[in-house]
Formats: sequence, structure tokens, C-alpha cells
Amino acid sequence: MEYRILGKTNLKISAIGFGAWAIGGNMWGPQDDNDSISALHKALDLGVNFIDTAAAYGNGHSEKIIGKVLKERKDNNERIYIATKIPPLMWPPSPTSHAKDAFPKETIISYVEQSLKNLQIDCIDLIQLHSWRENWTNDTEWYETLVNLKKEGKVNFIGVSVHDNMEDEALGLIETGRIDTIQVVYNVLSQTPRKNLFPKAIKYNIGIIARVPLAYGALSGKFTKATIFPDNDFRKGKYTGDGLNNILKKVEEFKNIVSTNEREKLVSAALHFVLSHNAVSVTIPGIRNTKQAEENCLIFDKDFDKEKLVSKEVIEKLNDLIIQKMH
Repeated sequence: MEYRILGKTNLKISAIGFGAWAIGGNMWGPQDDNDSISALHKALDLGVNFIDTAAAYGNGHSEKIIGKVLKERKDNNERIYIATKIPPLMWPPSPTSHAKDAFPKETIISYVEQSLKNLQIDCIDLIQLHSWRENWTNDTEWYETLVNLKKEGKVNFIGVSVHDNMEDEALGLIETGRIDTIQVVYNVLSQTPRKNLFPKAIKYNIGIIARVPLAYGALSGKFTKATIFPDNDFRKGKYTGDGLNNILKKVEEFKNIVSTNEREKLVSAALHFVLSHNAVSVTIPGIRNTKQAEENCLIFDKDFDKEKLVSKEVIEKLNDLIIQKMH
């Protein structure tokens, strides 16, 4: 495993983190808790030491599963960093709202206390607001509340998660110095953070947590024209009909550039692409079984020739592919 510093937090975390949305069990189709527990153990055994979850994932169920695993491993003498998120009172918050409308003081305190209980820990390493709007830049109550929780020893660092393809809404927030990290969608097919967010994050030493590195599983190459998602899988509304056809075309271009159809190599190429940008501290692919844990960590296997699969030339071609599409 490779380890990187998470911005100004100075936390040394694994480049591959554990994305724990799916193990919440309510938006990614059927999920067995035993598979979730095994996946967590396998990932941690492979060197993952950063887990990202949220109070909204299964209404706390993801946090509870993680808490169970942490308890089972408490004698392992290992440091595992936990990041979780506070949900806004409305989703998505209106762009004309104020932070206190989505994250009033009492709500922030209540969710932090509940997350601590679910995770069975005394302090949350990284607490994130699960939404951010540009209009909130000058609001301070949410920050003052979290600072007080830091003083009480209940949280260590503060971050936000920005909406898909709306990362520029956090540019002003970076300048305030109030946050340590930003979580953002970044993958081969979604590269807009490279333009404005990443340069500013580097300038202010903000840790970037890159989510959705596999485009919700599409870049693994496992989807076909016959793919049908369960009713309780949010991807059903995203990857059906023209949505599915369009993503399959984009994935085919990705396959052609990295010159492979093998699932493990596609996953590794997609993850390496995300991690190749020096603004990114960690990427958090969703992991829901031991096989996925192994696939996501393969890029750091000593027998894996990543330079051949994802050379500098390949990275440049992938960058050029998106630039051409944007123009």
C-alpha cells in the first residue's frame, strides 16, 4: 500500500480508502452485512487505513458495521482513520439558502454524538458536511459549532463534500481557512476539478478525497447493454436507456486507451489515473466484498506492472480525451 499526507491534517493515510456507502445497504441493491464485514477486514489487512462513511448511509447502518469491525480489531495495534459526514436537513439544499438552514447548530451536535455512538469511538478523525453551497461562504455558525466539538475532543479535522460537478462552489470556502479537506467526484470521465479546484487546493494545502473513481462501477467494464439494476439501486435512474448506452460508449474509449478488457486491469488503471494527480491524497472506491477489496488494492501489489498499464503517455491520452469532449 502507498501512503500519503492528507493536506494540512498531516495524517498519513492509505492512497486507497474504503468507500462505505454501499455497505449502508439502502441505495446500492441487496447487501449482506457479512460480506460488508469481510470486505472491511480484507481491506484493512491489505493496508487500507482510511474509511469514509456518512450518517445518511443506511441511516447509520454503515457506521454501525464499521464500528463492529473496529471493535473486533481493537487489539491489532493499528491506526485506522475514520471520516464521516453530517447530512443537511434538505437534499439538495437550495443555492439561496444559508448554512444554518441545512446545518443548524443542534443538528450538527446531534449527528456527531450519534456517529460517535454508531462507530463506537471517542473521536471522529474527520467530520464533513455532506453538502456545500457557494452562498454559505460567509456563514460561520456551522464552523464555530464544529470548532467547539474539536475543543471537546469529539472531532479532529473539518471538511466538506461538494455536489457532483459543482466543485467550484467551494473555491471561496478554501480561502477562509476553515476546512482541512474537500471530497469531490473525480475520475476518467469527470475531470472538471483539475481546472479550478485542484490548483487552489494545492495552494492552500487542502486534502482532496476523490470519490467515485470507478464512475459508480462503470469503469470496471462490468456493465453491458443487458445490465438491469435492482429497484433499490440508485444507479437504475442513472444508467438505464440512453444513460446506459452513453456510459458504455465512454467506457469503450477508456478500454481502447488503456488497451485492455480485463476487469482487474481496468479497475487499476482507473484508480491510478485518479491518484496520478498530485492534488489527490486518497481515493475512496466503494467496496462491498472481499473481491473488490483485493481488486482496488491490486495497483500496489509488488507483482503488478502499473507503469506498463498506466504510463505517463496513457494518462495524457485520458486527459486529452476529456478535453476534447469538453470543447
